Amino acid sequence: MPASDLPATLNSDTHTKQLPVVEGQLDNSFATIDWQVPWLSHITQLSYISNTIEHLSRSKSQRNSLDGSNDSEGLDNVKSLDEHDINAFDINTPDTIAKVLKTAMMQQAEHLQQPLPHTKPAHDHKSQTIQFVSQNALPEGEAYEHFIGTTGNIPTRDNLHDLFNGSIWLTFPKTKAMLNYYHMLEIAKQGISERRGRVRDTITVFDENGAVLVTSDASIGEALVDFDWQASLVTPRAKWDNPTQPDNSAQAAVYIFGHALLEQLLQPRKPLCAHSIVIHVTQSFFTLPLAERIRFLDDKVAEYMDTLLSKDDVTPRQLAPLPILGVPHFWAENTDIDFYEDSYVFRSGRRQKNEK
Repeated sequence: MPASDLPATLNSDTHTKQLPVVEGQLDNSFATIDWQVPWLSHITQLSYISNTIEHLSRSKSQRNSLDGSNDSEGLDNVKSLDEHDINAFDINTPDTIAKVLKTAMMQQAEHLQQPLPHTKPAHDHKSQTIQFVSQNALPEGEAYEHFIGTTGNIPTRDNLHDLFNGSIWLTFPKTKAMLNYYHMLEIAKQGISERRGRVRDTITVFDENGAVLVTSDASIGEALVDFDWQASLVTPRAKWDNPTQPDNSAQAAVYIFGHALLEQLLQPRKPLCAHSIVIHVTQSFFTLPLAERIRFLDDKVAEYMDTLLSKDDVTPRQLAPLPILGVPHFWAENTDIDFYEDSYVFRSGRRQKNEK
């Protein structure tokens, strides 16, 4: 794949109690997010995050227009949003995204009646409670991953990249903690340098650009790893789960892990390629509610990455390329089988080499 293209849900409307979020000023880039796209459907706390971000990303002129409007319906809508969806204070403050993510995480823990997520301790460090904090909290010269591992604090900027990163921390906290754990081990061995090494390179590729193929049909996973797009994405299309209409009889689904990939998908392009792993499950997985699917997957993906990253020969090449818009039900154009005939995107890759 072109190098330039490498990069459950606890909905807030089910909650009777909302914690306050202090409102800040977000630029217009946040208003471009389409929260209804299928590849975002698995994000934990999606409704709370989307409702809050949509409110905070309104332009100042739009707010002023609504505030000064004589349109009673428009004013009622604003009142309803403030009082029932986010309970936000209308003041400007930095570190808005950190506050949104912190509130979402606290809501989730309260709803599930479980502790906040923790780091996985490396060496003599203790497990730390995860918190989203200002980017300014990161000491100059300290590695981002080391700071998270030793304090539990995730430096967060008011940008799209960190919004999606935090959303994945909410959705796959055990896996994210596992990846940070291996960063810590490698930093202890090698220190910080421009060359990360194979382990940290693999972590970074999956963390930024990863996807998880979950399937109860082993042939679909095998075909994906072999670059056999027809046998993985086209012929078994009827077996693929539709994120907008989950099907108990489905046998395959993809959940995006990479936060940089989610950011790139704000402007979907056919060549965008994920780096994926395959998780084999029984058919009963697809009978679970989405929230239970994601909790189950977090355990399984964390275990998978623990095994993968502990290997001496681990490299990013052990992650299977997946043209992400080729996932059935992700993109309307892929209903036409000719979509997959684009050899620039759907390349023969290692399969062709193995056949020689």
